[in-house]
Amino acid sequence: MCGDLRISDVDKNVVLNGWVAKARSLGGLVFVDLRDKTGITQITFNEDVPEDVLEKAKSLRSEYCIGIKGVVKERSSKNSNIPTGDIEVFADEIEIYSASETPPIYIKDDDNVDDNLRLKYRYLDLRKSKMQRNLTVRHKVVKCARDYFDEHGFTEVETPMLIKPTPEGARDYIVPSRVHNGSFYALPQSPQMFKQLLMVAGTDRYFQVVKCFRDEDLRADRQPEFTQIDLEMSFAGVDDVIEVQEGFIKKVMKEVKGIDVETPFPRITYAEAMERYGSDKPDTRFDIELIKLNEVFDGCGFEVFTKTLAEGGDIRGICVPGGASLYSRKKIDKLVTEVKHYGAKGLVWIKNDESGISSSVGKFFSEDELKSVLEKCGAGTGDIVFIVSGTSKITYDSLGFLRRKAAGDLGLLDDEQFNFLWVVDFPMFEEDEEGNIKAMHHPFTQPKLDELDKLDNDILGLRANAYDIVLNGVELGGGSVRIHDQELQKRMFKALGLTDEECKEKFGFLIEAFKYGAPPHAGLAYGLDRLVMLLLGEKSIREVIAFPKNQNAECPVCEAPAPAGDGQLDELGIKLSDE
Repeated sequence: MCGDLRISDVDKNVVLNGWVAKARSLGGLVFVDLRDKTGITQITFNEDVPEDVLEKAKSLRSEYCIGIKGVVKERSSKNSNIPTGDIEVFADEIEIYSASETPPIYIKDDDNVDDNLRLKYRYLDLRKSKMQRNLTVRHKVVKCARDYFDEHGFTEVETPMLIKPTPEGARDYIVPSRVHNGSFYALPQSPQMFKQLLMVAGTDRYFQVVKCFRDEDLRADRQPEFTQIDLEMSFAGVDDVIEVQEGFIKKVMKEVKGIDVETPFPRITYAEAMERYGSDKPDTRFDIELIKLNEVFDGCGFEVFTKTLAEGGDIRGICVPGGASLYSRKKIDKLVTEVKHYGAKGLVWIKNDESGISSSVGKFFSEDELKSVLEKCGAGTGDIVFIVSGTSKITYDSLGFLRRKAAGDLGLLDDEQFNFLWVVDFPMFEEDEEGNIKAMHHPFTQPKLDELDKLDNDILGLRANAYDIVLNGVELGGGSVRIHDQELQKRMFKALGLTDEECKEKFGFLIEAFKYGAPPHAGLAYGLDRLVMLLLGEKSIREVIAFPKNQNAECPVCEAPAPAGDGQLDELGIKLSDE
């Protein structure tokens, strides 16, 4: 391979195949940088080769696909920028497999080309060394998973891609049936019910590297089709799952990154994560935490705060060390606009710099009162405090965003620092925007059995045996102990407002299976794309997927989705609306 040759290979006869990264013709001397997925080797053609070979070499252009035969020699002028820079190959034979037109994008890592163009010509974009590295690391992570789970008694089992539509929190992708006109399959959002059936079937320990599909709005770490490392364990509880998964992560970090991570990972409850970090997937690479300020502002004369407290809301703040000089009025105004996306009506700030204390609410508070707030937040000279008031959700969401934004502005987000932790004891239920009760994870999650009385008198206070593994502010995976008792499962469905008929229609096969000796079981699913993204320090999962969709859920390469022909629609019994 082009990236393999070293000084120890001098005088070897070699055959290399690849693409022309660069060609330079100096009359009787031609230099070619030949590239494959492993790297680049300089190929040299001189006047000692047959004339037809030299003429072919002179005709080479970028991205021609060629093969050469030659002898490895030590370079007189070495290139320390590439691993093969000590050698070159003097070629005496060449074959041009195919010529190339001028590529629409440059095949180099720092081309700064528009993302839409990169995705349209993805087969060219993937020739870049960075993209080949990304695909290779993804392969290594999957190999680690297969090796590790095989060693720990897991059986890889494939589950169906065409299933019955079921509610799992996002829209299904629907597939019409030709055989059963008017009926539809759904592409699975996860293999959840099938892997539970595998536990009923006695598989004991299951895993799968599986495609999942969700029809939802896209963002940097979300795609309509994505990949999970999915697993389930019989006769297992929370600690069993966590212990096995920490072993897997330890193996991945060692084999892929060469890093020994310490286990066990820290565990914090959902309630603690929200109180300290304003997020159920906290980034703990930096120390900025939320501070509750209700008592500090109790009885103050500032109407915004007094109204919030009277309505049962909260006032919280964060201290940004060294932020007083960093955040100008213009930058703060931008932050105000950004926190409004999280429901905040405004953003209060207090600066403590060399010139003294200043604040956006300075006319409502004395300097002593502002000092007490700074002291409560642990702010010293040069620091700035940001304060948000509103419902708990608004203060959590706004300050959770702000603390990470500030950390980025301060340069505290090190992509080579890997802070793993578990968030446990999630609420079983939450309210949607209309005030309806819904499952925070999914309806098959087991609640804490010693809290079942809360189903009748404090349903939002009922906690679940659920857990997420988090890395640097990103949820890598989530899971739970599952309900294996059919009567308890029926109670959960009832709490969600499902009728017996709806339960039977949507989940009847699972409830039926639980009649026949279902074991206790628990599991977890990792987002493979997110895991690889973080290992590589990338900002989007599109960088670790070979052929991703764009922001409009389109495939720019094959131009999907596309209209179906009238004949296909007729076979499926589908008529499109004119509206």
